[in-house]
Parts: sequence; structure tokens; C-alpha cells
Amino acid sequence: MIKNVKGSEDFDSTSFIIFLYKWRKPLVIITLAAMIISIVVSSPLFITPKFKSTVILYPVSTSSISKALLSENASEKQDVMQFGEEEQTEQMLQILNSNRIRDRVIEKYGLEDHYEIDPNSSSPKTKLYKTYESNISFRRTEYMAVQISVLDKDPVIAANIANDIAELLDSTKNAMQKERAIRAYKIVEGEYHQQLDFIQTMEDSLTVLRKLGVHDYESQAEMINQQLAIELAKGNKSGVKALEDKLEVLAQYGGPYVSIRDQLEFEKKQLSEIKAKYEEAKVDAEEVLPQKFVVDNAYPAEKKSYPVRWIIVLVSTISAFILGILILAVLESLGRYSKKKSLTLK
Repeated sequence: MIKNVKGSEDFDSTSFIIFLYKWRKPLVIITLAAMIISIVVSSPLFITPKFKSTVILYPVSTSSISKALLSENASEKQDVMQFGEEEQTEQMLQILNSNRIRDRVIEKYGLEDHYEIDPNSSSPKTKLYKTYESNISFRRTEYMAVQISVLDKDPVIAANIANDIAELLDSTKNAMQKERAIRAYKIVEGEYHQQLDFIQTMEDSLTVLRKLGVHDYESQAEMINQQLAIELAKGNKSGVKALEDKLEVLAQYGGPYVSIRDQLEFEKKQLSEIKAKYEEAKVDAEEVLPQKFVVDNAYPAEKKSYPVRWIIVLVSTISAFILGILILAVLESLGRYSKKKSLTLK
């Protein structure tokens, strides 16, 4: 049985070689024709060559300038020189894919005309956006960086678009954060000035009390009582009367003085905390920092990246060769079947 199997395998391989030899001319013609056609079709006459430019960049770890530069409790992740991690990378990709950046690139480079999209055709915007997405892509690399890739028939435009998108990342993210930071700054600014006014009101009240003779309730009361004892011992009635008048003033205004003084001390501590937040919010609202570390800028490519001509030719040629074998095998089988059927009828 083993001998029969080996014989069958030898027969099949031999038959296949004989089959190829028998149909060598048609197969050669089919293969050469496919090669020539694929060479012609993949030429610039039929497929516009495109050049690829890329930008490699890393996100920053923190977007808050105040926390990175002014905060005393800033962690390593809030270091202005620290590279971002997976979360920041995903945020960067989301912003790069935003409509804001897409629309600004389309407007700046007139991509509707550049991509030769007829504005009077059906759904021109959809066609424009699909063409944009097919030529401009963003992906995360294995090293947690972000790669901006741009394909275009003009290598200079491809490089310019890639570099501009990297710059638009800064302006877009800063604009989004600036809107929120300005609102936060206005809130803290209002609280800060309100606290200043409140403290000024209390200080004005203390000034009035000082004019009435209350300067330091505890020390004044102690000194007046000591002096009163001395004057009583001397029998100085006028001195005793003057001291009793002062004690009466202290008794009347001393309580409010102590209350306002202690409250003022507390409010000044609160003001110090609010001022720190106010200064941080002001920095976030008025200043900007780059939102990325650029590893590689884009430059005009010298060689086209699309289409890859040799792959098109190779795949087309091999596919045509295999398809030719299958078609010829079917034709030969049909011929044998017809011949066998005609012999049977005879």
C-alpha cells in the first residue's frame, strides 16, 4: 500500500510537471502579459505617486504651568521636563483626530482643490474628509510616541502639512485649556478681591477702635489695672477716675476689638491661600507652554512611498500565473470529460 501511495505522489508531481510543460507557452504568455500590464498600470500614468513625510513627538506629562512651576507639592509626573505616559498619548491622538485640526489644515492648504474634489458633486464634504483620512494618519508607536504621517503627490506639501499639524496640536490644546483656565481665573480673582475688601473693612473697624483708645486689649487691661492699684494706694482720685474711664472704654469696645482682631488674623491666612491659587490661575490663564516634545520634524521625501511598484508587479504576476494554471487545468479536465463521453456514446 505504501508503494502505491508513493507511486501516486510521483505520478501527481510528474503529471503536474508534464502539465506545466504542455501548457508552457500559454502560461508564459499569461505571466508576461500580467507583468507588462501591472508595470503599466502601476506607472504614474495610472496611479499618482505619493510622497510620505512623518513627525515623531511625545506628549508632556502635565499641562498645568502653575502646578509644574509654582506648586510646592509638585510630583515627578508634574515636572515640566517629564515625558507623558499612555494617558497623555491617548489624549494627544484624540486631539490630532479632532475636527478643529482637520478643518484648519483643509482651509490653509485648500485641500478641496488640491485633492481635485468637485464641490458640485454629491456629498463633497464626505469625499473630502475620506480623502483627508486616507492621506493623513496618526498612530501610537511601540515606544509610546505619536507618529503623524502625511501622504501627498507634492513632497513639500506633505512635509509642511505634517509639521503644521504638530504646531496645531499646541494651539488647539492650549485654546481648549485656556478657555477653562480663564474662567477659573475669573472665579479666583473675584474671591481674591472680595477677601481683600473684607479684610480692609475689618482693618478699618480696628482703626476706629484704636481711635477710641483700644490698641491692645489684653496688655492695656493689665497695665491699667496695675496703675489703678497704684493710684488707689496713693489716694489719687483724679488718677483713679481717669483710669476708670479707660477701663470703661475697654469694657465697651474690648470685646469687639478682640473678635475683629482674631477674625482678621484668620482671614489673612485665608487670603494667603487664595492669593496662591489666584497667582496659579493667573499663570495658567495668561501663559502657555509647548504641549509636546518633537523628536523628528518632517522633511520633503526624495522617493515616493506609494504605490510600491514591485509589490504590485510581483503579486499581479504570481496571481496571473496561478490563475492561468487553474483555468488551463479546468479546460483540460473538461476536454478529457467531453472526449471520454463521446467515446462512451460510440
